[in-house]
Amino acid sequence: MEPFLLKNEEFFIIKEWEKRFPNLTAGFTTKNGGCSQNEFDTLNLGLHVNDSHEAVSQNRKHLAGLLGFSTEKWVGAEQTHEVRIRKVSNSDKGKGALIYDDSFPATDGFFTYDKGVLLTLCYADCVPIYFLHEKTGAIGIAHAGWKGTVSGICKEMAKLYRNEGIELSEVQAVIGPSICEKCYIVDDRVISKVQKILEDVDAKPYNLVKDNQYHLDLKKLNKQILLNAGIQENNIMITGYCTSCHQDYFFSHRRDKGRTGRMMSFIGWKEEV
Repeated sequence: MEPFLLKNEEFFIIKEWEKRFPNLTAGFTTKNGGCSQNEFDTLNLGLHVNDSHEAVSQNRKHLAGLLGFSTEKWVGAEQTHEVRIRKVSNSDKGKGALIYDDSFPATDGFFTYDKGVLLTLCYADCVPIYFLHEKTGAIGIAHAGWKGTVSGICKEMAKLYRNEGIELSEVQAVIGPSICEKCYIVDDRVISKVQKILEDVDAKPYNLVKDNQYHLDLKKLNKQILLNAGIQENNIMITGYCTSCHQDYFFSHRRDKGRTGRMMSFIGWKEEV
């Protein structure tokens, strides 16, 4: 069952989580409904892609209004395709929300228990992975391109939860919109790294196309890493949306040959009134 539901032209929500947890805001933006122009048409939310800063700020404030989560409560990152995850709190609110230089440096994941802080990361084909522990309210989000995936950012997030004393069997995860297998071709160098972390797995998430060319399913690969880390299969949901195929909704770095905007994943508990 598809976990993401288009709420309006600007963003999707994780429908089961919204239904079960009215105070939880969790989803993924589209490329529509903003004010950016040219290759950033229109809801570009990336502060680092040479779009007008004024346009990106306006887009972010527009999204904040729709979500009911002001940018003063956001946290953002300088994403570097690594596995560093920051545990943040209310005292971090506003960092990286509107000014890229204020972002958390070299960070590709966030974790928090606190209400009133929105975790945000940006994407244009990489995999967003959302985490939730219902009993404690611990939420997390990760950005996984092929480098972050094979380096184990999902494993790192699972380790963080475990170190917090949380049973991994109780952690829920959602794998969000990202490039699909048929749109994503990689070489032997990447596949050799994938093989090292999947030595004991029979069903491989890649297929040989021709010499030194493979279709790689990053969503399935991250699901397998989650399973290996201790997340239960019935607690993992995975989207069917592809950022490259579904051109009406998403920017895609591969499809658009690098000249494109960024979508945003977001998750946060609203403060109870």
